[in-house]
Amino acid sequence: DYELCEEWGHLYPVPREDLINLHREHLLHLLEMGDMEKALQLLQRIEDPGVCLAISEQSLDQHPNLAASHFLADYLTAHFYASLTTARRNEIQALYIGSKVLLTLPELSRVNYFHLSSRPLLMLEQLLMNMKVDWVAEAVQTLHQLLAGQEIGFTVEDIDSLLSKYAEKALNFPFTLKEKRS
Repeated sequence: DYELCEEWGHLYPVPREDLINLHREHLLHLLEMGDMEKALQLLQRIEDPGVCLAISEQSLDQHPNLAASHFLADYLTAHFYASLTTARRNEIQALYIGSKVLLTLPELSRVNYFHLSSRPLLMLEQLLMNMKVDWVAEAVQTLHQLLAGQEIGFTVEDIDSLLSKYAEKALNFPFTLKEKRS
C-alpha cells in the first residue's frame, strides 16, 4: 500500500505534509519489520533533502524500537550533520551512543534501560546503582571508543568522575568496625 501511495505521489501533486507523513509511516513500518535495507532504499529514493530530513527527524521523535532508533540516529548524523542545530546534533549523537550502549547489554535487560537511551551517562549511573558491574565495564569500554573526538555534552572525564564517585561510595562504611574482644 505504501508503494502504491508513493507511485500515486509521483503522478499527482500531493501536499508536502502528506508526502512527509506517508514516507514517515512507511519508514517506521519498514524499521519495525527490521528491514533496514529497504528503509535505506526508501530514504535514498526521496529526492528533496528537506523532506528526507523531516521524515528522518519525525521518525526518530516517534521513539521507535532500539534498532530503528540506532539506524535513524546514524542516518541523520551521516547525511544531515551540517543541517542540524548544535543542540539537536548533540541529542541525536547521545541517542546513537546510548543505543550502542544498550546493544552491549543482555537482550532481555535492554527493555529496562531503553527509556534512558538518549541519556547514556544516566544509563551508566543506573547500571552502577543496580550493581551491574560487568555490564558497566562493557558499557564504559563502548563509551570510550565512541567518544573519541566527539562532543555530545559529556566527555570521558565525566564518565571517569562518575565511576570514581560510585567507587568511593562502595568503600564508604556508615559505621565503624569495633574490635571483637573475647
